[in-house]
Amino acid sequence: MKVSPCISICKTDLLTGYCYGCGRTKKEIEMWKGENTTDEWKERNLKEIQDRMTGWQLKSFKQSYDFKIKNGISLVKKKKLEEIE
Repeated sequence: MKVSPCISICKTDLLTGYCYGCGRTKKEIEMWKGENTTDEWKERNLKEIQDRMTGWQLKSFKQSYDFKIKNGISLVKKKKLEEIE
């Protein structure tokens, strides 16, 4: 099972329709939640969303997503929790 690319920066760009954090559209976000969505589709979508990103956005996404895969939580969410403590 693929880990959702959400990295807890949930704000959509009004011009492109892409999320600033994960680069997905609202439709793609809904697809990730679908019980019939295959891992193959998710793998293709991960490539597509990273192809949309450049520079610091892509670097930040990769760093946070890799951290989420290894630790079960995005870097942004981890930092927010640390601020609460």
